[in-house]
Amino acid sequence: EELITADYTFVNERLARHYGIDGVSGNDYQRVSLDGTNRAGLLTHASILTLTSNPGRTSPVKRGKWILEQILGSPPPPPPPNVPELESEQEGALRGSLRERMEQHRLKPECATCHEKMDPIGFAFEHFNAVGQWREVDSGFPIDASGELPDGTRFDGARELVRQLKTRDTFVLCVIEKMLTFALGRGLEYYDKCTIDDIHQALRDNNLAFQTLVESIVLSESFQQRQLQGESL
Repeated sequence: EELITADYTFVNERLARHYGIDGVSGNDYQRVSLDGTNRAGLLTHASILTLTSNPGRTSPVKRGKWILEQILGSPPPPPPPNVPELESEQEGALRGSLRERMEQHRLKPECATCHEKMDPIGFAFEHFNAVGQWREVDSGFPIDASGELPDGTRFDGARELVRQLKTRDTFVLCVIEKMLTFALGRGLEYYDKCTIDDIHQALRDNNLAFQTLVESIVLSESFQQRQLQGESL
């Protein structure tokens, strides 16, 4: 849970300037509090925010898709072919804010299925520009960072979204599946479900401690008893 809720981070002077954090000097990384800031945990790191942006602007689509895939474990379907892109930044700004243009884009039936899940989540991070710095306006338009999760739960901004995500079993299960996939070096199969359930229970019994996750994976049957090539279960 602390992965996405941590109220601290580690920065050096250069990164602190990027984040707008005062009182940090030198090249050595040091722990600083995020209390009183608009950041919390991994999802507001500049690395993630930059990775999920376009070269010249933010991308609520990429940011929402990343949350669905990496945090909630429910990736959207692939886009249909021949869907037109949004206008360039200069052309689009004449027609309204990025959010307004994307909402117009989402009205198209061929776009709505995917975008109605991704975009509202991505809008939560619109106060962070394409390299993760805080802003209040975008191309002269005030930013609206409100949205809702696929189940209808509403939020306003990244910190409120994080508070909603941390209470969900879908987040915990997604982390388990990602870590187990990494540890096994393969995709998960139906016969790994018992292992996932056992790890999930161990985490709930130990306050979602990360060390419990690592230990439970290493001690699991899926990790310790690998299937040989061509061997049937």
